[in-house]
Amino acid sequence: MKETVVSGIRSTGNLHLGNYFGAISNFLKMQHEYNCYFFIADYHSLTTHPTPSDLHANVRQVVAEYLACGLDPEVSTLYVQSDLPEIAELYLLLGMNAYVGELERCTSFKEKIRKQPDNINAGLLTYPVLMAADILIHRAVKVPVGKDQEQHLEMARTFGNRFNRLYHCELFPEPYAFNYGTQLVKIPGLDGSGKMGKSEGEGNAIFLYDEPEVIRKKVMRAVTDSGPTQPNQEKPEAIRNIFTLLEVVSSPDTVAHFNDAYNNMAIRYGDLKKQLAEDMIAFTAPIREKIREMLSDEARLSKVIRHGAEKARESAGKTVREARHAIGIRHF
Repeated sequence: MKETVVSGIRSTGNLHLGNYFGAISNFLKMQHEYNCYFFIADYHSLTTHPTPSDLHANVRQVVAEYLACGLDPEVSTLYVQSDLPEIAELYLLLGMNAYVGELERCTSFKEKIRKQPDNINAGLLTYPVLMAADILIHRAVKVPVGKDQEQHLEMARTFGNRFNRLYHCELFPEPYAFNYGTQLVKIPGLDGSGKMGKSEGEGNAIFLYDEPEVIRKKVMRAVTDSGPTQPNQEKPEAIRNIFTLLEVVSSPDTVAHFNDAYNNMAIRYGDLKKQLAEDMIAFTAPIREKIREMLSDEARLSKVIRHGAEKARESAGKTVREARHAIGIRHF
């Protein structure tokens, strides 16, 4: 029997190259080797965006983009978090035995209240409980998460083990962080430092849905310097970032050509950026076309999400029924 993997997908904004070479590349491998549940975390988004302008459109866009990247809804289970009322119920049941002190000590809570002091809501405090419910609802044993989510995963183990102990059962297994043991490609942003991501600004990321002219403008604004002052000198971070992007979308010959130019102090950053932009456009073109195709087929998107919800609810319903029974909640 295949082990179960659960992973959340953000429901705000579009996917960018960093997502493609990071989480998505892992998902595409996992779906054929494990029993995978991938969900769009629309409940989670409300902790920081309580009044979204069009949450449904955001979710629809994200579904289309993941399908365009190769996520197969027949092989894995793709669903929207809010389509499973069982998640909300398990969130409530786990929350009854989650202590305020441990939630207040959570690193992400401290960081969020610093970033949004005017919106310190209960959802922020209990975010780890909802994340635990997302994982434990399918009794997952493997969860692909980054370093910033490891504390939440540890808390999911704590809440699951606490439930088992309090109600004298073995309902929840211990979930652990998971990857393929290989170093994922870290895609840098265009601002000269850090990783690619929307939180660092729209101009920092190349989104899979960006039109060619938008990509050209973003790349031409990428941070560079005045050029090398001696042969074979070490590249500063901003220039290393440009070359990293070149390596993931361009041919080895192209990368070698610009490396030689840099080492010989003959580099022209304008030419480098133009080449990078065109190669990015060529790389994203087939994905962009598939996204358009998906978005134009409303019936197909609806069918995928309804099918995913049905599959996910079968697993989730079983878990909640067993949790209720363990607690002593019975129908008369």
